[in-house]
Order: sequence, then structure tokens, then C-alpha cells
Amino acid sequence: MAFDLVQYFNDQLIFQKPSLLNNYDRELRDKYILEINTLTLGKLVTLWRDNDEIQFEKLNTLNDTYISEIANSLLASKHNQSTLKPNELKVTVLEILTFQLEEILQLETTGSYGKRGLKELLLGQIEHLSGHADDWVWSTNGLLELQGSKIIHQEDISLDSTMKEFNQMVQQHTHTDDNQVSTETVTPTWAKILEPVVALAILWILAQALCSVFA
Repeated sequence: MAFDLVQYFNDQLIFQKPSLLNNYDRELRDKYILEINTLTLGKLVTLWRDNDEIQFEKLNTLNDTYISEIANSLLASKHNQSTLKPNELKVTVLEILTFQLEEILQLETTGSYGKRGLKELLLGQIEHLSGHADDWVWSTNGLLELQGSKIIHQEDISLDSTMKEFNQMVQQHTHTDDNQVSTETVTPTWAKILEPVVALAILWILAQALCSVFA
């Protein structure tokens, strides 16, 4: 499996470029950086897949014109649905794309990957890119095979929280049952006081009845 440039670039962009999209809160900033990171890296992958010879030459003669051409193809695409403001989107795409190309060139310089090695590295990113962006990103950069791969994050339900809810339910049910039992078995105080009186009254009635029989 190829080295994960998606995660590597993302981490470096977040920490090395603190001014990048710093007008957004952390969560939204991270979301936008990942989105543009996958957009531009995916474009580089498709370019290398289509013609590695030309891309290798342009990488080794890296200049602003080449970077702008790639950026403009993404910005002008009818599939681009980024919610960033147009000027923010342009600046961000250019900055991230420049960073990626410079990092890839550095890998070539220090690691002597060569054309074949870089192509294998970049095409290996398809697996790492999968699931990290909405379909419009793949329609825009040409990685159509990744459409429908977006990971749907569901709220994690921990075992602790589940057990806590279960215990609360059991305790509530037990408490309700106890109240019902208490209600059924409790004898009013006045009834206890009148019990001897009632008994004496019954005995007196019986005694009178017997007297009448034997009179």
C-alpha cells in the first residue's frame, strides 16, 4: 500500500499554514482543508494517470503557470460545488496545490522516486482518497470511480452510555413496582384503631342473639 499522502498533506496544511482559512472555526476550517486537499490531490492523480511523461517533466520545471492551469481547471468546472467564497476558493486551491506539488518534488529530489515511482505513489492515493469527500469533488477532479464512497458518520453509542440508560430504566421500573406494592399493602391508621371496637360490637350482637334463642 502506498504512503498516505492524503493524511500527511492534511496534517501538514493544518499545522504549517495557520493563516489558511483562519477566519473559520476549527471544525469548519478542518473540513474545508480536507475538501480542497482531496480535490487538488485527486486532480494530480488523474493527470499522472492520463500522461505521466508530461507531468513528470512539468514537476521538474515547476512554475506558477503550470500550477495556475491546474487550479483554473478545477475552479472553472461546472461540477465544483464548494461553499467557499470564490476568492477564498481560488486562494485556497492555489496554496494547497502549490504545497502538494512542492512536497512531491521534494520527495523526488530526496528519494529519487523517478517517473515510475511517483506514478505508483500517486495512483496509490486513490485508495486513501476514497470516502473523504462528496461526489462533486470526484466529478470535478476526474476520479469518477470514487463517487458514492463518502463515509457516513453515525453517532457513536458507547457501551457505558448504553449500560447507564439500561440501569436507569431498570431502577425506574423497580421504583414504580415498589410504589405499587406499598400502595396495595398499606393499611390506614384509623382502620387499625377501629378494629377492636368492631370486634366488640360483633361479639355483643352475637351474645344478644344467643340470649334471645335460649330465653
